[in-house]
Amino acid sequence: MSPALCTSDRPIFVLGCPRSGTTLLQLMLHSHPRIAIPAETRFLLNVYRARINFGDLGDPENRRMLARWITDRKETKFGDLGLDADQVVEEIVAGPPTVGSAIGIVFRSYARSHGKPRWGDKRPSYFKHIPTLQRMFPNAQFIHLIRDGRDCVASLQEMPWYHLDVHHAISAWREAIDTGRKMADRLGPDTFYELQYERLVADPADELTRLCAFLGEEFHPSMADPRDVAKETVPSRKKWHDRTHSAVTPTRVGSWAQRLEPWQIALAETAFGDRLTDYGYEPSGLPKPSAAQLARLARTSTHRRMAQRKADLRDLWRRRNEPGPVECRLEPVQAAEPVEG
Repeated sequence: MSPALCTSDRPIFVLGCPRSGTTLLQLMLHSHPRIAIPAETRFLLNVYRARINFGDLGDPENRRMLARWITDRKETKFGDLGLDADQVVEEIVAGPPTVGSAIGIVFRSYARSHGKPRWGDKRPSYFKHIPTLQRMFPNAQFIHLIRDGRDCVASLQEMPWYHLDVHHAISAWREAIDTGRKMADRLGPDTFYELQYERLVADPADELTRLCAFLGEEFHPSMADPRDVAKETVPSRKKWHDRTHSAVTPTRVGSWAQRLEPWQIALAETAFGDRLTDYGYEPSGLPKPSAAQLARLARTSTHRRMAQRKADLRDLWRRRNEPGPVECRLEPVQAAEPVEG
């Protein structure tokens, strides 16, 4: 084993278009003996957005208020982490006075509860917030999972929690791809990694070995079959994740052909343009959609861009008024003994 391996404590963020397989990848990473990534949480971005409300975190009582905001609110899903809330609160109060440090303490505590030195987080929409994540965790690594956009659109349309139409679903995949490409160029190969779902499920061991090399970790065979981890961490109420309880297979690859209507396929392919073929996905050859459908897609895309622009402006205002630094200032954890594969 190379001495450069198994020494990193860089946070890991998994992101991508919703329904691209990020839960499967999260389970695979969580199966690694050194990495702990919980099921999707709901506090990281919310803490960042609310940072002005907590005041100067140099005041221990303000750090306590922030800590209780994380641990006591049902919306944060802190309870799903299985941690002692009071202990985490005291760690945050005793820790560095930044929101990044407070968040890092929560995830570090989760990793510690699993006997692991390294933590990460998964949320598909993180692709929209990479600069924010970098502000808090400058040494973070990002994994962008890419799946055939037509399969993502088909899956999104079937989700009980997805209440938008096909035009939004198509726009979401295109936004994820374009943002991912921009971030890959900006951050470089040591920080940003693209991984394709189809290759991952076809040959998990090979793709995960490459991913581990990016992370500075040794591949562990348990990563390729995360069923046991899924049984422990995927709530039974989330029926849309039932396949994580089975062996990894490529059986759902290309199922968009049966799950989408021809006009939806044509609209998606027109919207995606060369992005599909750039990643090796074959077009259907269907005729182009109607002008009315293209116009509706254009309106949806414009609306989404304007909403994102407004969100960026709100964050710019918060940055100008934030009472202190935000970056994580936790000391690196002690490197663990190498794990024999």
